[in-house]
Amino acid sequence: MPRVAFVTGGTRGIGRAIVERLKADGMQVAAGYSGNDAAAQACAEELGVLVVKGNVGSFADCQQAVEKVTEALGPIDVLVNNAGITRDGVFHRMTSEQWSDVIRVNMDSLFNMTRQVIEGMREREWGRIVNISSINGQKGQIGQTNYSAAKAGMIGFTKALALENARKGVTVNCIAPGYIDTDMVASVPEQVLKGIIAQIPVGRLGTGEEIADMVAFLAGERAGYVTGSTLSLNGGQFMA
Repeated sequence: MPRVAFVTGGTRGIGRAIVERLKADGMQVAAGYSGNDAAAQACAEELGVLVVKGNVGSFADCQQAVEKVTEALGPIDVLVNNAGITRDGVFHRMTSEQWSDVIRVNMDSLFNMTRQVIEGMREREWGRIVNISSINGQKGQIGQTNYSAAKAGMIGFTKALALENARKGVTVNCIAPGYIDTDMVASVPEQVLKGIIAQIPVGRLGTGEEIADMVAFLAGERAGYVTGSTLSLNGGQFMA
């Protein structure tokens, strides 16, 4: 039986590249999304995958999403926690809403989603959890105290959960991408983008497909000895 994978934030950008790659590898894949119905419909039609709407910041929404995926495809074997948002601003002007929105979607979502699937993975003695963090969770970034805190917290979450579940055949790993060629990065002013690229030793942005390649390995049958790791894919911009 093919493995079943669920990718949050899976209908656009990095998430969609991950969905496409896991499906190409023979998995049954569902893509979660929160708001862009047009992108979700395009993803479903073009890739032939199940799409499920819900807010990863809500425990109830995550529970319902997992129930829908399980009913349609079977128990989830691979969870990719990819959904995330930014609400940038320097800390001394940051509102409580900017802080709480980012922590809820980027950090609380790890509990909300992973709690739904971890018991089943332990019972079946096989599971793969891949968390998509960020270079800014490793090095920090001006204007992103909220985002950097959430993404750094993801790394700690990964390590602790990996220790708890290693003997049950469940691996938990983290990927920390640098600047990737997505719509969000493409919206940055040209001069700012040139400055960013100048700081990347390989001299270019990364691609969603490069992130997807690493996720595919970590989600695969041969990655059972890799757990608790944070893998940096940033073109040499930050070497932890």
